[in-house]
Amino acid sequence: MTAASNPITNPLTNPITNPITEQVAQTAETALRSTQRIAGETEQLARRGISAVRETGEQLREKALRASDTTVSYIKDEPVKAVLMAAAAGAALVVLGSLLTRSRD
Repeated sequence: MTAASNPITNPLTNPITNPITEQVAQTAETALRSTQRIAGETEQLARRGISAVRETGEQLREKALRASDTTVSYIKDEPVKAVLMAAAAGAALVVLGSLLTRSRD
């Protein structure tokens, strides 16, 4: 048996030393590294997004609490004005509602 016909000593048929096999293995390893890198970056982006949403939610909650506190303070300080403003807002909503229902008919 010659070296060319022996699959162990022939570099083209030996799966361990075959340059094509080595190139495919290297390409697969490169693809795996790229996939791992992209997965890591995606995870970081997801964490940043979650953090941004959480922070925005906290800011909105704080603004709502301040608005609520301001409203309560105004009602305590100016109860008559607050009732008149609420009545005017209610009347405006009734008028708006009646206009919208008439335009549909």
